[in-house]
Amino acid sequence: MKKQAYNPYLPSWEYIPDGEPHVFENRLYVYGSHDKFNGTQFCMNDYVCWSASLDDLSDWRMEGVIYRKTQDPHAKEDGIMQAPDVVQGYDGRYYLYYALGLAPFVCVAVADEPAGSFAYYGVVHRENGTAVGLGEKDVFMFDPGLFMDDDGECYLYCGFGPEEDGMFGAVCQKYQMEGAYVFRLEKDMLTIKEEGRLILPKVGHSEGTGFEGHEFFEASSMRKINGKYYFIYSSILSHELCYAVSDYPDRGFRFGGTIVSNGDVGFQGRTEPLNYTGNTHGSLACVHGQWYVFYHRQTNKHNYSRQACAEPISFAEDGSIAQVEVTSCGLNGGALVGKGSYPAYIACNLMSKSGALHYGTAATPEAEGHPYLTQTGEDREENGDQYIADMQDGALAGFKYFEFTGKTKIGIEVSGHGEGVMEVWTKLEEACGMETHGMEAALRKPICKIALRVEGEKRTFEGEEVELQGKQSLYFTYRGSGSVDFHGFELR
Repeated sequence: MKKQAYNPYLPSWEYIPDGEPHVFENRLYVYGSHDKFNGTQFCMNDYVCWSASLDDLSDWRMEGVIYRKTQDPHAKEDGIMQAPDVVQGYDGRYYLYYALGLAPFVCVAVADEPAGSFAYYGVVHRENGTAVGLGEKDVFMFDPGLFMDDDGECYLYCGFGPEEDGMFGAVCQKYQMEGAYVFRLEKDMLTIKEEGRLILPKVGHSEGTGFEGHEFFEASSMRKINGKYYFIYSSILSHELCYAVSDYPDRGFRFGGTIVSNGDVGFQGRTEPLNYTGNTHGSLACVHGQWYVFYHRQTNKHNYSRQACAEPISFAEDGSIAQVEVTSCGLNGGALVGKGSYPAYIACNLMSKSGALHYGTAATPEAEGHPYLTQTGEDREENGDQYIADMQDGALAGFKYFEFTGKTKIGIEVSGHGEGVMEVWTKLEEACGMETHGMEAALRKPICKIALRVEGEKRTFEGEEVELQGKQSLYFTYRGSGSVDFHGFELR
C-alpha cells in the first residue's frame, strides 16, 4: 500500500526551496537550492537532488549531494549557490545552471545522469569568451531557467527586478535589470547566440503592459503546454508564482494570472494571508496527465529555512490556469484518510490571533507571539522532529483536506507550558471568529473542545467522539494561557 503524500512532500528535516521539477528517465526529479535548518542566510548547503517514481509521488528518494560549491573555482568559502535548473543537452548529458550568491553571471556543471554527480563546466559567455554579466550594462544573470524547445533550440531565461529606489538601487544602475530576459544557447550549452531580449517588465516599467501589480521580480522558468509557452515567475509581491503566456518562447508574453500564493492571498478574492508568507520560487511538472505547481513555504520566522510543497492545477479550455489554494495533501491525488496519526507540521494554514505576517530575511520583533514551524535537534534526518511552536491564545493551525466516514475521536499531542482548550473546527471563518452569514458569535461552536494542561514534556489529550462525513478541513485553535507546542493529532 502506498504511503500518503503530504505538504511539504520531502521529509520534515529537509529544506529545499526554489524547486524546479523535471521528468527524466521515468522519474520526477526536483532540483532546488538547499537551505539549512534555522539558517542565517539563503542556500547555505550544497546541492542535493530528490526524485520519485511517476507511479508513487509519496515515495521520494534522496539522490545525495550532486554538486558542492567547492567544485566551482569562483566560489567563496562562505558563499552560496542559489536557485539552479537542469536541462538535457544536445549530447544527452544533463546541464546544471546556477548563480553564486549575487554574482552577475551564470555557472554551469554537467553530468551523465540526471542525479549526477555533476562536474564544473564553465560560465555562460559570448563567442569571444567574455562572461555574460561582467560587462558594463550587461543583464544581471540571476535565477537561471532552461528550456529545450521541440525544434532543438535551447533557451536560457534569467533576470532580477527589484525596485530602483530600494536596496539594489546601485546595482540597477550598473546592470540591465528591467525584468526577465531570454538568451539562445549554442550546442556547447555555454555560448550565447545573441544578446538577451527583455520579455517581462519589472515594477516601474509595466504601465500599459497588463502586468501592473504582478510585475516580474525573480525565479524565471519556462514550460511548453499544448503548443503555448508558459513563463512562470515570482512577482514583485514575492509570495506568489504567476505566469505569462505566448505563442513564442522569446517574445509576445501577456500576463496570465497567479498560480499559487504561499499565503493564499488572491485565492477566491482573499486579501489577508492565511499563512505566514515569504518569497517563493518554482515551476510546473506533468505526471500521468496531471499538472502540478511546485513552490515553497517558510519556517523558523524567516526566509532562510524554506520547504518544498506542490499542488495539482488545472487548465481551462482557453489555456488559463486558475489560482489554487495551498493544502496539506498536494501530491496525494485527493484528500487524506480521515483516520490515523498526522504530524502538525503539515499545516497549510497558520496564524496568530492577530493574523499572519510576511517574513523577511530575519526574524523581526513583530513575529514575537506568533506560532511558527521549527524542529528539534540539528540539520539532518536523525534529529528531524518538526512541529508548530508557540501557539498562544487564539493561534490557529489548519489542515486540508481529509475524507471522513463517520464517528471520529480526535486526539492531540502537545508540549510547552499552558492550560486551556484546543478547539477543533471544520470551517475557517468560524475558527477565526469571523462573521459568517450573519451568524452571531454565541451560536458558533467547535465540533469538539479538547481540554489540556502541559508543563514541559509532550502529553496527549483526547476529545469527545464527533460525527464527520465527507471531505473536510480541520482547524485547531488554542484558547488559554501560556504557550503550547503542537506536535501532531490522531483521528480514530
